[in-house]
Parts: sequence; structure tokens; C-alpha cells
Amino acid sequence: MSTTAAPLKIGELATASATPIETIRFYEREGLLPQPARSQGNFRLYEAAHLDRLQFIRHCRGLDMSLDEIRVLLRIKDDPEADCGDVNALLDEHIGHVAARIRNLRQLEKQLKALRQQCAGAGGAAHCGILGGLSQAATGSKGTPAGSHHVAGTHGRGRSPRA
Repeated sequence: MSTTAAPLKIGELATASATPIETIRFYEREGLLPQPARSQGNFRLYEAAHLDRLQFIRHCRGLDMSLDEIRVLLRIKDDPEADCGDVNALLDEHIGHVAARIRNLRQLEKQLKALRQQCAGAGGAAHCGILGGLSQAATGSKGTPAGSHHVAGTHGRGRSPRA
């Protein structure tokens, strides 16, 4: 009797990993997840190794790692003889990115609190201090251009919208 699990179709892999099908396909296109074998009916057939790798990728994404960082980690993980000092360096750099993001978020919080103080209560929109402050900032007459304070992901690139 075989000890290996039966191959999974993409929907089964999606369910087992709590990952949308489009995200699985995206990871395949990006080269993070190896292309699976195909059935005679041309269905993708995933093995336990695909599930393990997908769960690893998803965990790294949960730690806000970029796809490029995950590629490096997977390359090292796939080579058991590789020096894990590179993993330490990558994580140290990622920690620095996260720390910078936290600083930016704290600054953003201060700016939003200052903006909130411009309006004491409910009233007519024409006299709203918050809307006036936002308009001034948007036109550059006070502060920096609109959108310059938005803090998205740690790196802002290498991200899938569903990943």
C-alpha cells in the first residue's frame, strides 16, 4: 500500500491551503510554485510538496515579505547545503523595512489626529475643517501633495492583489 497521498486538483489545493485559485495560478506564473503534473484530462495534479510550499509562501506573505524575498528564501530552502546566513541577512533587512513602515504609520497617525482636531463637531460641510485641510493639502498649499503619506505594503512592489 502506498504512503503518498493522492494528487490534489487545484480546487482541492485551494481548499486545503485556504488560498484562492487565482493566487495559486499567480504563484505558478511567478515561479514560486512549481508547475504541477497534468492528468490525461489536462487537470493540474498537485502533490503534498506543492501544499507544503504553498503554505510556506502564504506564511511568508503573512509576514509581509515581498515575492522577491520569498524567492530568495525558497532558493535557499531548496538547497539544504546553502548557508543560512543569507536568510539571517534577508530577515534583518525585512525587519528594517517593517520598522520604517511603523515609523511612517506613526507619522501618518499624528497627521490624521492633527487633521481631526480641525473640526470640533458636526456641522455644514462647507465649514468642515477636516475637508478644508484635506483640500489645502491636496492642492499643495499646505503640506505635501495628496497621496504622499499613504503607507501601503512594506515594499510596495512584488505583490499580488490577492496574494
